[in-house]
Amino acid sequence: MAELIHPQEHNTGLARPDLTTFLSLGFRPLYIAGVVWALFSIAIWIFAPQLIPAPMWGVAWHAHEMLWGFIVTIALGFLLTASATWTGFNPLKGGPLGLICILWLIARIAYLTGGNTAFTVGVISESAFFLISALSLLRVVIKGKSRRNYGLPLLVLGLGVANVLYLLAAKNGDYVLLIEHFNQGLIAMAVVALLIARRVIPFFSMRMVPELKLPMLVGSGKYQLGFGVAAIVFSLAGLTWAMALSLAITGLISLWQLAHWKPFSVLHKPMLWILYLGYAMIGIGLVCAAAHMAGIGASSPLGRSATHVHIIGMGGFCILIIGMLTRTALGHLGRPLALDASMLLSYYLMIAAVALRLAALWPSGATLMLLHTSAACWIVCMGLYLWRFVPMLIRPRPDAVLKAKAAK
Repeated sequence: MAELIHPQEHNTGLARPDLTTFLSLGFRPLYIAGVVWALFSIAIWIFAPQLIPAPMWGVAWHAHEMLWGFIVTIALGFLLTASATWTGFNPLKGGPLGLICILWLIARIAYLTGGNTAFTVGVISESAFFLISALSLLRVVIKGKSRRNYGLPLLVLGLGVANVLYLLAAKNGDYVLLIEHFNQGLIAMAVVALLIARRVIPFFSMRMVPELKLPMLVGSGKYQLGFGVAAIVFSLAGLTWAMALSLAITGLISLWQLAHWKPFSVLHKPMLWILYLGYAMIGIGLVCAAAHMAGIGASSPLGRSATHVHIIGMGGFCILIIGMLTRTALGHLGRPLALDASMLLSYYLMIAAVALRLAALWPSGATLMLLHTSAACWIVCMGLYLWRFVPMLIRPRPDAVLKAKAAK
């Protein structure tokens, strides 16, 4: 059975909100920012799309804000926090961390303001957000001689470059280039997500299930990373078949790895199986992306680009994210690594949102209802996370509070 605790157990030892604590590690402000924006941007896209102004036309804005505004933001929040553990040096805190949060916010406001001037401000602000984050990560991995993480700042920088190219294509109304640059950003994010998840899934699993012994699969991880990066290079070179083959191999490696992590051994731990499920969906989505690019199943919903985008983006990234948002926040906040009922409900709501959104890809009279229900599940899921975690994210850890009291 799942280990559940009462919400009050997570609220014990709450001190007053503290700005210094809030800006002490990247996950605190960026988790909140990303989740708030995930909630509001879906509400706008589904229920009030008329609020989206030119030059960021409807679906271009939605795709951009989901990938770069939400998913990449959460990933950066994790990387800016985890790199402090990996290297012993905090890449961003205090004023500099507050600065990138302001740059991120300016971009969100600018794209909804409309007009060329606001759009330019948004592009510059968001580019600075990615550049500062990438350089900060590069500084600490070099300073900490964390050689296995040298590629992460480059991947973050690549996400920033893909973002600029996507935005310029959106401004020019170039749909073909828009799709190409979105796919490049999507694959780059998949490489980052697989790299992070391949490290944390076996580690978290063996910590929570002590008798479980799992391989770290470093060797297959190198091939996975190599083929993922190759897919991006082939995309830039316009080599569609080579890109499709690389994506298929990357996805199949992911599913092979998952099988070696004994998934049936963690079914009693929601905090683990949610990560397994997200990892599986990325692998499946990459195989579907390869099939789409190879022209397989072009006449069916599986042949639509929206299918693999939502399998990877929602089924993969977002299911992983809701699991990581809870597990890593609880760990870094010094809280018990156990879910309360609202956290578990947020997992099921995210899964429901994904299932309903994928079902809506099959044309039927129920499509609009499925979209609206999916959006409602998504919004409640994000709202539950904010309700439970914002009070903890803006305050010091309970052990820090007790230590400060003991020192007086």
